Order: sequence, then C-alpha cells, then structure tokens
Amino acid sequence: MLRDIAALFWAGLISGCLYALGAIGIVLIYKSSKVVNFAHGNLAGLAAFLVFGFTGGTFAQMSWGAALVITLVLMVGIAALCYLVLLPLIFKSDLTSTIATLGIGLIVQGATSLLFGSNIVNLDLPIPSWKTQVAGLRVSAYDLTILAVTAVSIGALYLIIDRTKIGIAFRAVSSHPFASRVCGLDLRRVHLFSWVVAALLGVTASLLIVPTTFLSTTTVASFMLQAFAAAVVGGFASLPGAVLGGVFIGVLMNLLSFFVSSEFNNTLLLLTILVVLNLYPKGILATRGGARV
Repeated sequence: MLRDIAALFWAGLISGCLYALGAIGIVLIYKSSKVVNFAHGNLAGLAAFLVFGFTGGTFAQMSWGAALVITLVLMVGIAALCYLVLLPLIFKSDLTSTIATLGIGLIVQGATSLLFGSNIVNLDLPIPSWKTQVAGLRVSAYDLTILAVTAVSIGALYLIIDRTKIGIAFRAVSSHPFASRVCGLDLRRVHLFSWVVAALLGVTASLLIVPTTFLSTTTVASFMLQAFAAAVVGGFASLPGAVLGGVFIGVLMNLLSFFVSSEFNNTLLLLTILVVLNLYPKGILATRGGARV
C-alpha cells in the first residue's frame, strides 16, 4: 500500500510539473495586465497540432527539431496577434478583456479543427523508452525529461525576470501598474512579453502532456483546466504559488483518481477550486505575507 501511495505521489509530481508550466503562463498574463487568459489551452493545443502537422505530413515531413522551431516562431506571432486584438480592451476593462479571451479561444479551436480536422491523432516525443526502478518507484526517461524541462524553464524565467530590463519592468508593472506608467514604462511591451512567454510555456506543456494521452482539439484545453486550478491554488499573483499549486493539483488528482474514481476528476477539481477560494482567496502563499514574485 505504501509503495502504491509513493507511486501516486511520484506520478502526481510529474503531472504537477506540467500543470505548473501551464499555470505560470496564466499567472504571467494576469500579473501584467489583470486579464485571465481563457484562450491559453486552445493556443497550446494549436501548437501541438502544428508540430504534428509539420512532422506527420499534413504540411510537410520535417524533423522534430525543425518542426519545433517553426512552431515556436509561429506561436510567438499568434500570441502577439492575440494581444494586439485585445489591446483596445485591456486598458478599458479587465473583465471585458477576460471575456474576450473566451472568444479568441473558440476562434483558435475552430481554426484548429478547420486545419487538422476533428480526428484523434497520436503525437510521440523523440524520447527513448527507457525505464528503471529507483527506491521501488518506476522512473522513465519521460519522467526525467519533464523534470528537466520544467526546472530549466522555471530557472530561465527566474533569471529573465530577476536580471533583465524587461523582467524588472514586468515586476514593476505587476506591483504598481499606474506608477510604472507615470514613470514612463511601456505597459504594452510588458504585456506583450507576458503573452509571448506564456505561449512558449504553453507549447512546452502541451507537447509534454500529449504522449500520455491522445491529441484532439479539446485534449490540451481540458488539461489546462488543471493548470487553471493550479493558478487558483497558488494565487493568480504568485509565480512560485503557480509551481506549488501545480504540484498540489497533480498529487491531489492522482490520489483522488485512485481512492475515489477518475470519472469524477473534473467535479472534484471544481470542488477543490471552490474550497481553496473560500479558505485562501489570494492563494496558499498569501498567508506568509511579504511581496510575492
């Protein structure tokens, strides 16, 4: 029994890393512009389909590396376009902008269906099928890849936010948007930065989650529901909270699937969101006080 629980915690940690990557993207946009991006999952799903299209022959038969580079470039452009569409609304109303992201998400989902159809497809990562036993836990190359990619992504983002001019501007706008604007900071540039980085993190998360399931126009968007829950648990104003929230949701969902039923995952997830919002409306790190990144 203890071995089963340990295995559940390990699997929850792995899936939690993916939820954390998705949640960080949501939190980045919210911190800079106070907009909850409900199109995040649909954009990430489009990215996975683009990689499939470039490697599976829909568009061309490319290597994985070339397909990934082209997809990243395209997603940067698409993320920038989405921000430009919302730009007239962002400075007028946070609520209107948030609702508008629902429309953008539906448009992206429709475009994905139009380009790739509604069939379910498989997208495998070029990762070896190596597995081993560590302290009774089954560890695979896929697990280690997720841990490594998550660590590198979070580490790189921390260095960008902590050491670069755009990162310092992001922190200033997140803390005091009005004062930052008065001081001459370009809020649009910071908003665009958060949208582009969120899109890149969405690409990363979507490509890593797809091998564990199938790829459809709704798969990744459904996965982002867990990422949204992770953002709620960690607090929409906290990047470290998004990471902790991702791990928490990953472990919790695995335990509930094992001890209750996986059929009620979405119901239990929504219940978890309601409980957290009542107990910690500003996230689990809010009680510690002090500034949060």
